[in-house]
Amino acid sequence: MMNKGIDREIDWRLRVFESLSYPTIILLPDRTIIAVNGRYLEKMGVEEEEIIGRSCREVNLRNYPEQKFPCAEQGECPLARAVHTRSGQSVLLKYHDVYGGEGWEERVFSPILGADGEVDFIIESIRDVTRVKNLEKMYSGVRELIDQVVQTSVSGIIAADRQGRIILMNRAAEELFGYSGYDIDNVNIEDYYPPGVAREIMRKLRSEEIGEKGKLPITRVTIRRKDGAEVPAEMTAVIIYEDGREAATAGIFNDLRDKLEVERQLKEAHAQLIQSEKLASLGRLAAGVAHEINNPLTGILLYASMMREKLEKDHPLEQNLRYIIEDTQRCQEIVKNLLAYSRQSNPTRQYFQLNEALGESLRLVRDQKLFLHVKVVEDAPAAPVLVNADKNQLCQVVINLIINAVDAMDGNGTLTLRTYEDRPNRKAILEVSDTGGGIPAENMSKIFDPFFSTKEVGKGTGLGLSMAYGIMEENHGRIYVKDTSPEGTTFALELPLVPMSDVILFDSIG
Repeated sequence: MMNKGIDREIDWRLRVFESLSYPTIILLPDRTIIAVNGRYLEKMGVEEEEIIGRSCREVNLRNYPEQKFPCAEQGECPLARAVHTRSGQSVLLKYHDVYGGEGWEERVFSPILGADGEVDFIIESIRDVTRVKNLEKMYSGVRELIDQVVQTSVSGIIAADRQGRIILMNRAAEELFGYSGYDIDNVNIEDYYPPGVAREIMRKLRSEEIGEKGKLPITRVTIRRKDGAEVPAEMTAVIIYEDGREAATAGIFNDLRDKLEVERQLKEAHAQLIQSEKLASLGRLAAGVAHEINNPLTGILLYASMMREKLEKDHPLEQNLRYIIEDTQRCQEIVKNLLAYSRQSNPTRQYFQLNEALGESLRLVRDQKLFLHVKVVEDAPAAPVLVNADKNQLCQVVINLIINAVDAMDGNGTLTLRTYEDRPNRKAILEVSDTGGGIPAENMSKIFDPFFSTKEVGKGTGLGLSMAYGIMEENHGRIYVKDTSPEGTTFALELPLVPMSDVILFDSIG
């Protein structure tokens, strides 16, 4: 009865061994093969008698002559390791099939312990993992490609988990935000924006008010760098879901500073072009009107002067003739300004220091009444700031700016006159600053328009700044409002900077 039970148990174990889906052999701790299943014989293409009683090394060298086993390469034998540790071990081996194709198989060694706790047998199973390895290789290649695309992208790319911890940041993002890969463990995604912006972005992502839920279309935002500087940028973002739940967020950022600067320059160039067209057309009209008026004015002044000379000193008409002469001279001055505005005279350029034009202008206009309650601050470098322009025309522009500045302060405030070099851009700058109330936003686009004036009727022709604009262009320079606010306004005159070497060379040639 007992023998039958043992026979049934042996039969059951043999049937389980034969039913294993992987090629399997049973070895003794000394590496002797004592049993093989049908899958193994089928894989090897041999009879059982050719395997039983032989060592695994002998069988492997005969059937896998090109395969590199650890024991043949002076490496550690996984079977010996399984016996020593009494735990399962595995080894991955590469092989070539009959067609020369590359394959991979994993050999798993599982120890069977006896009642004394020692290893009695080792079961070795062979699994072909070629398909898995190929998938891993393909996935690894795709992952490397994606990593390369992300890292070489000119757009900053950042991903964060649900708690806002940074889990990915490419090199462009490091440069844009000022953080390195070593910093990301100590920062949260909210640190990348001004207060409240990150939460607002998440609110938009979770809603459908501006598009598909979980996706944010291109949006203009302000980001915050590590040094605290705020930078304009545009971004798009997505929520990454796993099993319908939020797992992470990812954003793509583009720095807008260069783009906005280009837009500003284009807008400024367009405005200058429109202004130049206005001045050109109006200049032609002014020139024609000035020439037509100048001749009769000369006649009026001539005959009025002759009549006044013939009258006695106390004649009742003498005072009237004096008024006629004064008004005629005033008209001639207006005609002169119109001719200058229309650029009927060519500038006489010369080399001079910008401080000279500033000093001469101040001396010409600085009468006691005008500057009675105005503090004048002159800020000029010790080194000469050289330009090549018409000094008289430049003085005319500076005088106009000084008078406007004093008027803007109602004759009470601080007038600051400053000259300096902008070496990187090879420009010489002269600034006139006041502490008046500033220029209203609605007037900024019109201040250089001809005949535009905010002064009372009779106190200004509105030609001053438009003439200054034309003069600066004629001298290859420009005039612009550098800054304006309720605390004051700064006008800047910009001319090409002349290196001292050029002046020395000119003098030596001359």
